[in-house]
Amino acid sequence: METRAGVTRMRLVGGNLALDFVNTRSGPPVGAPDDDVLTGYAELVAWGAYAGALSEPEAQALRRLSHDDPGGAQAAFVRSLRIRDDLDDVFRAVAAGRSPSTSVLARLRDDEADALGHARLDRGRAFGWTWRDDRTLDRPLRPVVHAAVQLLTTGALNRIKGCGGCRFLFHDESKNRSRRWCSMDDCGTSEKIRRYVAARRTRATG
Repeated sequence: METRAGVTRMRLVGGNLALDFVNTRSGPPVGAPDDDVLTGYAELVAWGAYAGALSEPEAQALRRLSHDDPGGAQAAFVRSLRIRDDLDDVFRAVAAGRSPSTSVLARLRDDEADALGHARLDRGRAFGWTWRDDRTLDRPLRPVVHAAVQLLTTGALNRIKGCGGCRFLFHDESKNRSRRWCSMDDCGTSEKIRRYVAARRTRATG
């Protein structure tokens, strides 16, 4: 229960599965992160279910599989941290108007090839990749990697931004592309309060 509670207290404000995965680490906008909800494979599975990358039956099957193969689960968890670091590098560079490193993009290409190698093409309203037949411990990572590549190859890169109040990244869906905060309920409100306090202090001293 603690695992689930720790994961579900995070905010899904990225507007994209890959950005929400990067946002599993929180902290100030500049500098090192100061909190991380991904502390083990169980948390990775819990996050996948919370973020919609896994169905609950898939999550339950992965929990059983990780219990039977703890070494494999640990290897998948270590890989998840590497992928998160790579996605952090890529999207933080894009948000700053820089080009990501070719080595990181090469790893992302390989991760996408692996993801699609375990996918099937299913028909819904349109055809799309699914991982319903993937019963391996890396299953939570594959839709994350695919979402990242989709965003980079089909999205508007100038809509990928970093929050002005924390280290979260988000896809700006506003019409005039003026969004500055991951959430107005959190960082946006904190900035409004800071400005209000500063204005009152200025009036009081003036």
